[in-house]
Amino acid sequence: MNPPLFAVNNICKIFPAASGGGSFTALHNINIDILTGQCLIIAGSNGSGKTLLMRIIAGLLEPSSGDVLFRGQSLYSGRRRETEKALRRELGLVFQDADAQIVGETVIEDVTFGPENLGLSAADASACADKALAAMGLAEKRDNSPRRLSGGEKRRLAVAGVLAMGCGTIIMDEPFANLDWPGVVQTLSIIRDLKNDGKTLIILTHELEKVLALADRLIILHQGVIRHDGNPAAVVDGLDPVWGVRDPRRNYAAVKDCSWLED
Repeated sequence: MNPPLFAVNNICKIFPAASGGGSFTALHNINIDILTGQCLIIAGSNGSGKTLLMRIIAGLLEPSSGDVLFRGQSLYSGRRRETEKALRRELGLVFQDADAQIVGETVIEDVTFGPENLGLSAADASACADKALAAMGLAEKRDNSPRRLSGGEKRRLAVAGVLAMGCGTIIMDEPFANLDWPGVVQTLSIIRDLKNDGKTLIILTHELEKVLALADRLIILHQGVIRHDGNPAAVVDGLDPVWGVRDPRRNYAAVKDCSWLED
């Protein structure tokens, strides 16, 4: 049997004591196996540890203990450089603040930046960028300033940058933050299309009513502890109000209806 794409094993993150206080454990013994092609939603209120966990999975922040295996290879011990290099080609991040990811003066420059950093020639990087912009419906904006795009278009730009690098896995951190209704719908369309293309998706959000219908699996994180993990319908059936995640079915008949997509 092939190993999971990611195996998060006994991850803890402890921050040292501040002046006059004790240490703070932000993540407690997190264990998750993430499978290729899975659409996983990790839900939790602000401060639950979602973004912290994302940074550890992405190799951006070392845990206090535990390890993350990427395709069976350790990210935090042993031959880390080889694992990190493979991870950079597989995993793309779409941050909550889309403006923070903009690096180019034009849309095409922004999307070309990633593949060029991976070592592609200028011609190959440009071809990858053009293909990604077309997939995200931004081809006509290629010479525009990214700063002048709408919120939804900036999300699409961030995803285009990830696709241009050939990433098969995408983490989205609060993808609906600061978006109006059209922006949310645009972002949901991206998630649906990526899922249909077989991408592995890890979505961190507390806005389940907008996206849960697209999920294969739901994890509830509260105060750095996994409280529930499994089929989305079963997980929402067992929600505890203390966890700070609202049942998204208040305005829907069932989990399969929990989406802002009109179709």
